[in-house]
Amino acid sequence: MTFENLGVSPWLCEALHAMAIHKPSAIQQACIPSVLKGHDVIGGAKTGSGKTIAFAAPMLTEWSRDPFGICGLILTPTRELAIQIAEQFSALGSGMNIRVSVIVGGVDMVKQCLELQRRPHFVVATPGRLADHIMSSGEDTIGGLRRIKYLVLDEADRLLSSSLSDDLARCMAVLPDPIKRQTLLFTATITDAVRGLKEAPTKPGKLPVVSHEVALDSMAVPEKLEQYYILCPTYVKLAYLYGLLEQEGNAKKTAIIFVNRTQTAEHIRRTLQLMDVKTTSLHSQMPQSERLNALGRFRAAAARVLVATDVASRGLDIPTVQMVVNFDIPADPDDYIHRVGRTARAGRSGESISLVGERDVERIEAIEARTATKMAQYENISDKLVIDKALKKVSIAKRQAILEMDKDKFGERRKIQKKKARNSS
Repeated sequence: MTFENLGVSPWLCEALHAMAIHKPSAIQQACIPSVLKGHDVIGGAKTGSGKTIAFAAPMLTEWSRDPFGICGLILTPTRELAIQIAEQFSALGSGMNIRVSVIVGGVDMVKQCLELQRRPHFVVATPGRLADHIMSSGEDTIGGLRRIKYLVLDEADRLLSSSLSDDLARCMAVLPDPIKRQTLLFTATITDAVRGLKEAPTKPGKLPVVSHEVALDSMAVPEKLEQYYILCPTYVKLAYLYGLLEQEGNAKKTAIIFVNRTQTAEHIRRTLQLMDVKTTSLHSQMPQSERLNALGRFRAAAARVLVATDVASRGLDIPTVQMVVNFDIPADPDDYIHRVGRTARAGRSGESISLVGERDVERIEAIEARTATKMAQYENISDKLVIDKALKKVSIAKRQAILEMDKDKFGERRKIQKKKARNSS
């Protein structure tokens, strides 16, 4: 099967080939024809399976036949994922003078208003920032959205969650009636809320919703992923992490370290940097410019370690990630699945290593039950190695990192925001 066989425009097939994408994946083979036929589509597939091209290819094919006005709106839950999707649209359509706008928080709203007024071909947005424009910007800014042909909800399970429902409703209110547009939902996790949309009655004159769940299992981890655990007391986890990153065989690997709190992410980043590990971080307390810079450094291998909260666990495709380390074990097994899905993508191999403290055993058991897999004990690191080579060095760096964070008043902005929220409620 080729992209040509699926009905993708010749110019776009050439663009895909230039990006070394020659054969459509299973989710692409399933969804592209349905979108081109005019169906609303629900696409479910595991991470790294090519979901973005599954909706981008048919949308770009149709857009090239009538390249005027805003053709499609893509909504996604995070800024980083919005930027990544926009980059893919821009790369695929570069030979056709495509215009793609990214509407996310942390960027000047006036600049975004001007972009929307110029009627880009595609808009990729987070619901919160687009809702801000809908409520505060004029018709000149949002008018183009009233005539879109496609609405895409990427990571649909998160977009349909209660935390984003108000912003999503505001966005939907300015879009064409569902009968006048195609709605495409893509996700790695088919929830009841997503599945329920397929079961809704079909409106007169509207083609039925088509659902494609390709090798989808909410419990699935990547096929070529090797899963390990290391038992270690919580108070020396950072020493084990440093020993793991610096041991022979790992010292040149790219790695994402997942944590549960922004404070932990910042502390680990600073500690590792003090020990000359090229490290960057990604978490919600960072300004947008810093988040983009961090991702850029990691992608360009200027930093080989990215310390992140779950803001980086969904959708981001960084092909060079060889290892995922769960410094903190997530409470929800699905979060573990999304984290480890950052490695072993698109047929590549990878490994995940979970640092298991005395209170984490039940969480590991829940993860193993959900994934129907067993983690193996990581044998390549020993207590003696950590104590002899890492413990003292890490302890000194940890204390220095804490002093730096106190000096920089890290976390003060969040405290102020929380206080304002309490006072306004």
